[in-house]
Amino acid sequence: MSQDRVSQDRKLRWGILGAARVNERLLPAIVDAANAELVAIASRRPGAAAATVQKHAPQAASAVKSYDEPEALLDDDNVEAVYLPMSNHEHTEWALKAIAKGKHVLIEKPLALTVADVDAIANAAQQQGVIVMEGFMYVFHPQFARVQELLRSGVIGDVKFVRASYSFIMKPARLYRLEKDVDHGGGAMWDIGPYAIHSLRSVFGTEPKSVVTIAQYTESGADIATSGVFDFGEGRQGQFDIGFECSRRSEYQVTGSKGGLKCHTVWQQAGDVPVITWWTEDGHFWEERLPASSHFILEIEHFSDCVLNGKPPFLSLADARGNCKAIVAAMQSAAQGQRVEISPD
Repeated sequence: MSQDRVSQDRKLRWGILGAARVNERLLPAIVDAANAELVAIASRRPGAAAATVQKHAPQAASAVKSYDEPEALLDDDNVEAVYLPMSNHEHTEWALKAIAKGKHVLIEKPLALTVADVDAIANAAQQQGVIVMEGFMYVFHPQFARVQELLRSGVIGDVKFVRASYSFIMKPARLYRLEKDVDHGGGAMWDIGPYAIHSLRSVFGTEPKSVVTIAQYTESGADIATSGVFDFGEGRQGQFDIGFECSRRSEYQVTGSKGGLKCHTVWQQAGDVPVITWWTEDGHFWEERLPASSHFILEIEHFSDCVLNGKPPFLSLADARGNCKAIVAAMQSAAQGQRVEISPD
């Protein structure tokens, strides 16, 4: 996947369904992307849509329509693609509504809470001839491609073990993430767990065969901390730990038969210098620093390019299905207190 910035005259016209906190970084990314144009935003909270644009991209506010009803945005013929950052349990409903209106949809992770819902979205997208993608911005950062390149090079040998750790301290403004139980999209697994599971699957390049998980729950039935181990077969294991009670981490470390490597910060902030380290069994050690990049802008430019030029997205709906399937199995294991087998499709 090329990381080159896209430059062309035609711009994809975007709308945003919701005034969620992620707009702090996603909304400016749409405004700044070379091949995208933000034309509308909607929120069910009166005035919230307009306030969100004014806060995060005041220079674009005069050109962006604001709606107090999401349906009104979907009826706007000027909107070609929709970014959907609503609550996790609302993704399927609003994705299907957007698809039915002929809109292309970038859905904030997780794409859906059940495999059946992923399939429903995929089927609807195929019938309407629109592009739908799950919003894992981190795979569009150059450091992701560099890690994949190092893995393919064989410098660390055959990958045997991967550990993915993602966390942040829950602040009062984010307590809404714990209001619903895990079956309705609440908790750490549906919030930051998708990154951890996707990291493991991306490194191994295959789907897990089983999982053993433990979780700590709140009174609402949301998990506040979860950890576990996936069996990827042939002696390969992927360990993850996520939660809202540890300091901020977004990293994964890979151990192979000849050495190992580490991606130190997956969630890159603007201006951050990405650091990747790797080492070999014979005592050699390397540290590589990459140029700062906005993975949000790169994600928007990639999706826009796919729509404008009829290209398949880097992240397929089959990939979204695999991630959802793994997450559901992990939470089932935690609830049952036993290993859960993950059947192949």
